[in-house]
Amino acid sequence: MSDQIQTIDYRYTDAGAVDRNRVLRNTYWLLALSLVPTVLGAWLGVATGITRALSGGLGLVVFLVGAFGFIYAIEKTKNSAAGVPVLLGFTFFMGLMLSRMIAMVLGFKNGTELVMTAFGGTAGVFFLMASLATVIKRDLSGMGKWLFVGAIVMMVGGIINVFVGSSVGMMVLSMMGIGIFSAYMLYDIKQIIDGGEDNYISATLSLYLDIVNVFQSLLALLGIMGGERD
Repeated sequence: MSDQIQTIDYRYTDAGAVDRNRVLRNTYWLLALSLVPTVLGAWLGVATGITRALSGGLGLVVFLVGAFGFIYAIEKTKNSAAGVPVLLGFTFFMGLMLSRMIAMVLGFKNGTELVMTAFGGTAGVFFLMASLATVIKRDLSGMGKWLFVGAIVMMVGGIINVFVGSSVGMMVLSMMGIGIFSAYMLYDIKQIIDGGEDNYISATLSLYLDIVNVFQSLLALLGIMGGERD
């Protein structure tokens, strides 16, 4: 009888389950903490108007350089003590970048209501996707490549629309963003639950980007369709 070598996938042992739960718990805590610098950055941007001049191509360049620079730094420091502060610095930067759109929406008569609706809608989407991720047993890893393609198409369309300035284009991109990044939430949370992501800083970054994109898309759509001028 030939000897058979058996391998164990530790993701599905009791120890693996403990590790997955720990990563998920730490991710949710850090995600909640990351919203504090985001709110501070958005408040500072709205109060001072510091991002008001960042329109068109200039705003796009500042955002892309800053965002990709921070994401690179986060991935480089995710296994060190510097990982969390770098991530929180990124969320403050994203708050600043969001402040220009928030300020525009707050300029509507019902602006505060629209911002709160977008926030509540984003929270609702997150809790729905988190709940689905815990009950779906199917492996969703195959979704990743299709969602990535959709995100690239949306990013290219967004860059083009910066220069075109089409309201219809913005509406289409916003609806795409809500759909794509809601699905990304489900995918990213399921990856943590299944053990496909074992670093809570990387997991937090992924979910944070999903949440910001859904919020931004909802806010843009609400502003276009429901903004009331004085």
